[in-house]
Amino acid sequence: MKKVTSADSLITISHYKNILTSEGIEAFLRNEHLGSIIGEMPFQEVWPELWVENDLDYERAKQLIDDSTIIDESPQASWRCKNCGEDNEGQFGVCWACEQAP
Repeated sequence: MKKVTSADSLITISHYKNILTSEGIEAFLRNEHLGSIIGEMPFQEVWPELWVENDLDYERAKQLIDDSTIIDESPQASWRCKNCGEDNEGQFGVCWACEQAP
């Protein structure tokens, strides 16, 4: 068993567990019910933790978690597509006409 990561939110750590489970990696949570004692212990020591059953799954699990935290934000201002010249509103992360990224 090896600890993969911890998070300040049970929602976040459960999401990570779901990612691993969907890839066939057996994982489990620890400290999922310790949020009520924050203040009596250092807060990072009671954060929920994600562990993998098999140590051989550790590197793959870390990679999956790291890949899931990359945020691809759309531009906020309107932009013109460099590929086709179409004007796009800021909420579009790719050109609506040709699907090219800005």
